Amino acid sequence: NQRVSPLGPSKPKPFSDSCPHVSAISVAYYPKIADKWRLMSCGASVGRNYGPVVVAPEAMSLSELAGKKIAVPGLTTTAYMVLKLMVDFIPVVVPIVPPELVFEEIALGKVDGALLIHEGRLTFGQHGLKLVSDIGEWWHAETGLPLALGANVIRRDLGEETIAKVGRVIYNSIKHGLEHKQEAIKWLLARGGPLDSEEAVDHYLSLYANTDTLDFGDSGREGIQELLKRCAKAGLVTSCSSIDFA
Repeated sequence: NQRVSPLGPSKPKPFSDSCPHVSAISVAYYPKIADKWRLMSCGASVGRNYGPVVVAPEAMSLSELAGKKIAVPGLTTTAYMVLKLMVDFIPVVVPIVPPELVFEEIALGKVDGALLIHEGRLTFGQHGLKLVSDIGEWWHAETGLPLALGANVIRRDLGEETIAKVGRVIYNSIKHGLEHKQEAIKWLLARGGPLDSEEAVDHYLSLYANTDTLDFGDSGREGIQELLKRCAKAGLVTSCSSIDFA
């Protein structure tokens, strides 16, 4: 589920033969590529009153994170941007693979806490860590809106007909996956990973592979618009006045 930008961290470059036609990004990255890509309404990871979590070795308040070194999955991720809206901290980028790395960094005292976006949000207690804040809960309390973390984008130069066709294919693929969830769970368990029970994998999938993944709807679109507006106001992203959904 790692979200990667299709064009890298710098400003957009001309398309090449190796550039994908469809890719997954962190929603907060979209302003950098909006001129060449459209946001797709299917394939997103959306949290409704939940999302990535901030954890620390000891119980503390959100305000106590100010000025502390917090491990983050990347500086262009939606989770990082939202936490920056919440409190001013020192980000330390720690890759999400292998998933144990962030917990090792905390144990070694290299960071004071961590922002967890994937399976770690369910397993941090096993490492003796305490929940500081769920940024999806914070966002919902602030706005009443869902928090779209990652989404699919599609190249504008494909044209309306192809964009619509690709959208239908992806929608049907996700629908098939949701209708055969137990098969997917067994496949994921066979691969191994930090979630080692059917119940844990089912819980994780229910958070980020659900009906919102088929289409996040009007509230999802409104949430994205509000997110990018607030991030732009805070100087975290460039302004994106018009968001084009496919």
